[in-house]
Formats: sequence, C-alpha cells, structure tokens
Amino acid sequence: MATTIDIKDLAGKKVGSTELPDAWFAGPVNIAVMHQVVTAQLAAARQGTHKTKTRGEVRGGGGKPWRQKGTGRARQGSTRSPQWVGGGVAHGRVPKDWSVRVNKKVKRAALRSALSDRAANQLVSVVRGLAFEAPRTKDAVAALSALGLEGKVLVVLAERDEATMRSFRNLPDVHTLVVDQLNTHDVVVSDVVVFDEDALDLIGTGRRRGDVDTSTREEVASA
Repeated sequence: MATTIDIKDLAGKKVGSTELPDAWFAGPVNIAVMHQVVTAQLAAARQGTHKTKTRGEVRGGGGKPWRQKGTGRARQGSTRSPQWVGGGVAHGRVPKDWSVRVNKKVKRAALRSALSDRAANQLVSVVRGLAFEAPRTKDAVAALSALGLEGKVLVVLAERDEATMRSFRNLPDVHTLVVDQLNTHDVVVSDVVVFDEDALDLIGTGRRRGDVDTSTREEVASA
C-alpha cells in the first residue's frame, strides 16, 4: 500500500500531497544487509596510508656496534634493530586498502531498507521549492524551525544548488547531498530525511534534475 505524505513549503504550510514510491519506501527492512553496506562504506573511507619503517628502511646503523665476544654485553648486529632507539619497527603497519566489494543489488537493497524504515517511522519529509536565493544560514535555520525538524537532518536535493548547500553548511546536524549521492550510511545516521519534491522521482536513477535521458537521445538519433 502506497504511503501518502504531505508536501510543505519552506514556511511549513501544506501545499499538497504525494505518494512515496513503493519501490524505495515500502520494502522489507533487512538489518543485516544495511549493516554489511554501512560497514563497507566506513571501511572504504579509511585512507590506509599509515606506514612504519622496518630495520631495512631506517637510516644508518649499518655496522656492528661492538664485537661479538669479550665485551660482557649482549651481542648486537645493528643499532637499527627494533630494540634500539631510532631502530626499525617490528611488525609495524603498512599501507593497506580497506575497501570491500559490495554487489550493486545489495547496495540498492540496503538503501531501500533504510528509506523504508524511515518512512515506516514517519521520519521522511517532502518540501516544495527547497532552495534559497542566496547563501544564508539564518534562512536555513528558519526553514528547519518552520518544518519542525529536529536532530540530525539529511537534506536531499534534486540538483546541486550552491546557495542552498552553503546555507545548511554551517549547521553541524544537517547534511546536504544531491539525490544521486543518496546512500545507506547517511540515511541511517540521520534522524529525519528531507526530500526536495523533485528529488523523489530521481531516486535510484543515478540522474539529477536537468540531466539528459540518454535512452531517449539514442532513440531520436536512430530515428
């Protein structure tokens, strides 16, 4: 059964209603799949550039510090051994790629689960004309207050709008992205998801508003 939701303007007034797409907002919630995808996203975000030098990479210490026998001291082969100050590190960290390959269908299933969970708990809002003429944090705060949005808010736009994104940028609990960047992690860590009205039709298409439909262009060219 389709979920009907009110459409509001930036003043918080109801200006219409719409049905959330069942394909993205009315599916089963698979927690295991969401966990798999979010874990993979966090792993891929790791730089993996940490590096320590082994005894073969540190500078100096090529010679034996003292003879093998007769000094009464422990035998040593090099001052660059791990037990020496300035020596190499034994079993140290080396650069590593932490990314994990996740099937595209699994990613879509995880995003569908996250959005369905938010919709089931009435944590999805739709706003008409979600845009500002000029970057102004005060306008963004006023809009959130009028819409009654609290906590961590994820704002999903139909296209990249610098004025709108910069208006929300100074608010630590608000994250703004374009619909083709929508992902499971950002939905899960947010308390409420706010969609621009035009962004709903573009979920899962990989396109933004104003992009050329390549399939239509190819049909026209072949004709």
